[in-house]
Order: sequence, then C-alpha cells, then structure tokens
Amino acid sequence: MGWKRTRTELLHEGPFVSLRRDDVIRPDGSPGTYEHVSVVDSVRVVAIDREQHVALVEDDFYLQGRRVLHLPGGGTDGQAPRVAAVRELEEETGLAANVVRALGVVDPLPATTAARTYLFLATGLAPGAAHRDASKAGMTLEWRPLSAVLNAVENGEITEAGSVVALLLAERLLRSRPPATLMP
Repeated sequence: MGWKRTRTELLHEGPFVSLRRDDVIRPDGSPGTYEHVSVVDSVRVVAIDREQHVALVEDDFYLQGRRVLHLPGGGTDGQAPRVAAVRELEEETGLAANVVRALGVVDPLPATTAARTYLFLATGLAPGAAHRDASKAGMTLEWRPLSAVLNAVENGEITEAGSVVALLLAERLLRSRPPATLMP
C-alpha cells in the first residue's frame, strides 16, 4: 500500500468514537504521524414505493446546528451492512422492505476515518415498527417524489454525503431498469 504503521497511540476513547495517533512510514519512506478517528461503518437506505416516492427523515444535528434532511440510516453496530440497513430503515421509518439491493459504498472522509458508508435501495415496502431511541425523538418522516428529492440534492437542501450518493445511484439504476423489475 505504501504506508506502514509502526506504532499506535489511543488519544481518546468514547462510546461512539476514538481518536488515534499513528507513527507511520510514508510512501516516500519518510517518517511521520497520522491522526485519525475510528467510528463504525454506516448505512443509508433509499426506500422507494411503487409511485417512486422516497422516504426521507429530518433530524436535529448538533455539529451542523440545524435540522438535516437525509435518508434513513446509521451505524452498522457490528452487523453486516445489509442487516444494519434493514434495521435502521425500520427503526427510523417504521418500514420493512421486501427487497434490499446494494447500490455501492463510499468513503465519506478518507483522510479522517477508515469508516465506510454502505448504500442500499429498499423496495416492496410494508408497515413495520419504528424504534427510535431518545437521541432521535425529534426525527420526522416525509415522503417526496424522486424527482423532487433529486432537486433537493441539486439545490443543497440534502447535503449528507451518503444520502446524496445513494440518491444519485438509485436514480441511475431506476432510469436504466424498468421500475417493475425492482419492485416486488
């Protein structure tokens, strides 16, 4: 790979994040240090119904200091990404999906963390049971047509990286394949 870690120091460990400093040998052979954040991988789910309406959630985000509109999702919590996607979709929206298809994966902050975001398309939606924890008490669910959601990406209303990429990949897949082949 080019990088070689020679030592790791744990600078901070919390319930959801840890900060580490590694002594490294860079690809050019020079010594250096590299600080990085360790967090669990995450998932984002494009849940779309037969009329091509997309389920979005909106919640308060502390670091942004505002409500953020995004796709359902969250941490994998040690589960396989597909299993976590099904769990997060139901927890946040109360929806169960008959079909969950992988769309891809992104490295949202590759210079800061090795954590990846796995992206999924969920179809064949049916009522499930929402199980939001206290941190998501103010979360709301809304449905918008896919075209309106894509406009929200273009105009900067939807900015969360995993949501943006997942929506663009889902739209491309839906454009290239008849919706009936993706919907049970």
